[in-house]
Amino acid sequence: MKKAKVDAARLKRAIADSARTVKSLGAQTDAISAVCRTIIEAFRSGNKVLTAGHGGSAAEALHMAEEFVGRFRADRVSLPAIALVADCTALTCIGNDYGFEKLFSRQVEGLGKPGDVLVLLSTSGNATNLKLALDAARAKGMTTVCLLGRDGGKLAGLGDHELVVKGQATERIQEAHQVVIHLILDAVEAAYV
Repeated sequence: MKKAKVDAARLKRAIADSARTVKSLGAQTDAISAVCRTIIEAFRSGNKVLTAGHGGSAAEALHMAEEFVGRFRADRVSLPAIALVADCTALTCIGNDYGFEKLFSRQVEGLGKPGDVLVLLSTSGNATNLKLALDAARAKGMTTVCLLGRDGGKLAGLGDHELVVKGQATERIQEAHQVVIHLILDAVEAAYV
């Protein structure tokens, strides 16, 4: 069997690009702090966090919610969070009966309440169903947080809180979003330990 070739220079460029993208978050520490405070205050008021995204962003939405309910690093009280991508029966029911565009907004209508926080993750910011979820959250009196990429897409400027990771590479944006999620989880957990 022929030995596979791996371009070490390509790997180094990817690592350097990832590090540059993550480093750019330093310019958004005020926005990240504001999101942390919003989520802490929501939990302290007896509210919950709902999360949503597509593909890799769906995986990040799952990760964020499970860390709130479980734990990030330290033992603390379980915090109420739901990833709207997690319930395959709800997704297929809503998709079948209402269409893909309503996947998240229908869940926000049923699960959200005033004071809850909706966190939307998108590398493009252009998914119609995320925009409809944001609209549904506003109608319910929820706070909205958008973790976006590129130029923010159609969601740019619509969330109560917004972080846009500049760049064109989806994987670099997702890596930076993961760092933001970990920063939020750490700050929230510190408020409860």
